[in-house]
Amino acid sequence: MRILIRLVLTLVAVLILALATVMTVFWAPDVPVDSLKTRWAAPPSTFISVQGMQVHIRDEGPRDDSTPLVLIHGTSASLHTWDGWVRALSKQRRVIRFDLPGFGLTGPTPDGDYSLERYTHFVAATLDTLKLKRVVLAGNSLGGQIAWATALTFPERVERLILVDAAGYAFLSESVPIGFRIARLPGINRLMENILPRSLIESSLKNVYGNPGAVTPDLIDRYYDLARREGNRHALAQRFEQNKPGQMAERIPTLRLPVLILWGARDRLIPLENGQHFNKDIAGSQLQVFEDLGHVPQEEDPQRTVQAVAKFIAVTR
Repeated sequence: MRILIRLVLTLVAVLILALATVMTVFWAPDVPVDSLKTRWAAPPSTFISVQGMQVHIRDEGPRDDSTPLVLIHGTSASLHTWDGWVRALSKQRRVIRFDLPGFGLTGPTPDGDYSLERYTHFVAATLDTLKLKRVVLAGNSLGGQIAWATALTFPERVERLILVDAAGYAFLSESVPIGFRIARLPGINRLMENILPRSLIESSLKNVYGNPGAVTPDLIDRYYDLARREGNRHALAQRFEQNKPGQMAERIPTLRLPVLILWGARDRLIPLENGQHFNKDIAGSQLQVFEDLGHVPQEEDPQRTVQAVAKFIAVTR
């Protein structure tokens, strides 16, 4: 009996030591937003007040554009995911992008609400703040879901729609990034609010790229830094708790506007079948598939993917 007790105590001591080591090596508490602005909010970044939040936004291109292009990023991303598209489009078009509540430098909502309804009303409120009546709306992943839901909720505000590996229908992932899996685990996700190995960010990014070799140290830095923005990790866990797969999906066939669907065939998070589902449900929509790209094709290969976008929006000028 004494030997068993000693073994148990030894095991407990080893586990405590291991946990202490992990916490020491990977300790990464939240970082105040002001300390991140120098690197990630350089001009043309600004901050505007929307629904009680200081929203990180970039508004570029000619101001005489009657229907600006508004870009909405996905889960755990930021407005920077659209850098390549903006470089290509902003010479001719006004292009607006912002960090969604709960992500990037915008940070958490005041009330912890990350429902789809809240996000669509946030987009409308942002358009109101910018005095924009009608726009072309584009979104990737969660941003794509917010984009089509906004078009359904406020049809008079959206002239055209671009869905990039968009969420919407229920789906079965081939592979889920480890960061997302941890964020969905009660208890463990709270521990991760102060512990964040950089390797976890790297693994998650490589998981969503069609070509993992395209993930650079600078890209990992950006996602790692912005994940640590004060409140973002807690907000991510709340978003997954509030997520309702398939919400409003039955209304997708009622969309009545021009829609371009872009999809990476190597998307292991939201399969290509979902892109084909959008194409089938939305009358007159166009689907373009990029065989070698993953879940964030606009970030992985902006030069190639933006060509389809430039053609699609050219008729709105």
